[in-house]
Amino acid sequence: MFTFLIALVMLILGYVFYGAFVEGVFHPDDRQTPAVAHPDGVDYCPMPLWKIFLIQVLNIAGLGPIFGAIQGALWGPVVYFWIVFGTIFAGAVHDYYSGMLSERNDGGSISEVVGMYLGPTMKTVMRVFSVVLLILVGTVFATGPAGLLAMLTPEKLDASFWLTVILIYYFLATLLPIDKLIGNLYPLFGIALIVMCLGVGGGLLFEGYPMPEMWDSFANLHPKGLPIWPLMFITVACGAISGFHSTQSPMMARCLTSERQGRKAFYGAMVAEGVIALVWAAAGVSVYNGTAGLAEAFKTYNGVAGIVYNVCSSTMGKTGMVLAMLGVIACPITSGDTAFRSARLTIADWFKIDQKPIPKRLTLSAALLAVGAFLATSVDFSIIWRYFSWSNQTLAMLALWAAASYMAKNRSNFWITAIPATFMSAVSCTYILVAGEGFGPMIARMLSGGTLPEGANSIMIAAKVAYPIGIVFALACLALFYTKCVKSGEAK
Repeated sequence: MFTFLIALVMLILGYVFYGAFVEGVFHPDDRQTPAVAHPDGVDYCPMPLWKIFLIQVLNIAGLGPIFGAIQGALWGPVVYFWIVFGTIFAGAVHDYYSGMLSERNDGGSISEVVGMYLGPTMKTVMRVFSVVLLILVGTVFATGPAGLLAMLTPEKLDASFWLTVILIYYFLATLLPIDKLIGNLYPLFGIALIVMCLGVGGGLLFEGYPMPEMWDSFANLHPKGLPIWPLMFITVACGAISGFHSTQSPMMARCLTSERQGRKAFYGAMVAEGVIALVWAAAGVSVYNGTAGLAEAFKTYNGVAGIVYNVCSSTMGKTGMVLAMLGVIACPITSGDTAFRSARLTIADWFKIDQKPIPKRLTLSAALLAVGAFLATSVDFSIIWRYFSWSNQTLAMLALWAAASYMAKNRSNFWITAIPATFMSAVSCTYILVAGEGFGPMIARMLSGGTLPEGANSIMIAAKVAYPIGIVFALACLALFYTKCVKSGEAK
């Protein structure tokens, strides 16, 4: 219990002190924001800060801080360490700078922002990368809640029915002005999300669940022996840092009425997501009495969605369970709709398509949702999620390097972005070299004489090559950044 409470307090203090430091380095001022300079009634809409904060939290708090945190709990209480420090020093910094750099570049999509600071080649890469990632996210965040809703409704209202309903909603949310459907529905979803977090967290604290302490078991407790590095750092994803957030922040950057709102809207929203992840990680390591019990629960309840349902029921009873489940469902739905919306904006920025005329928005929205519907009905959810996890953290790496470049060019403290960028470079590179969906099987087969060991053995064999390559890649990225951005800036 004390580890959980200490972690919670650290997240709050991180916002108060490190968040203030990050804001001070950026120097927000009184310049006109894009929403004030040229509101268009569709995407550039001035909104009150409380709405911006709530929309941002719901945009970024999809399945990641819930599903990812529960899966991360398989490694034991050590997952708290990554959630807390990842959120404060990496994820919240990433979200703040991706939002504020967009705001200072007329609300541009993250691909345009990255291209501005890392060059035209990276702009093209990011455009393609962002659109693909956003469609994957929208698809994942449609199939997941559809399955959860099916658990709460009569049998005839199955997952296929709810998937259709969700995709129709996504189409409307992608098409309509942001202050209409999204701006009016999100406060209701926010209430459900708050109830969920308070209910599960309160149930863990006051109903006597055995909450392990980090100092008693600060070790790798994964039942299958999977290594913490880099798997846990990719698995938790949105609960600590997520590149997906950099695609969402520009939407709220187009609604800010003052730059000084940025810390609460972006850094604060990420800290709130860290709290959500912390609650669900605690549930994972506590409700099932350890990681072995959690691993067994994955089998008993047919995956992480079933575990979410069981945890809500166990901690709050039937009434609270329904409210909490609605909160869990609201998280992915309110990220999925804005994923497709952000994809529309990215394509519009790319091809300079004016989004005020309805026919142009309608064409892009229909095309994006058609692709999402195809993926949702024809591709296995787990496959999409695995590739999303790696591409998500790679996008975070690129956004952080863009922020570091901006800071260097403006002769500011670039280390607050360059250090997490270097760390995420190592995570991303190492993961793709050990994971089953990357080069891991090929490397393991080569190193073991043509045979492919299973599970953790395969990963550990590939790690002999992947770990040093990941470190070298990260240091090379740092050296390239220092040479191209820092030294060249000094020369000028």
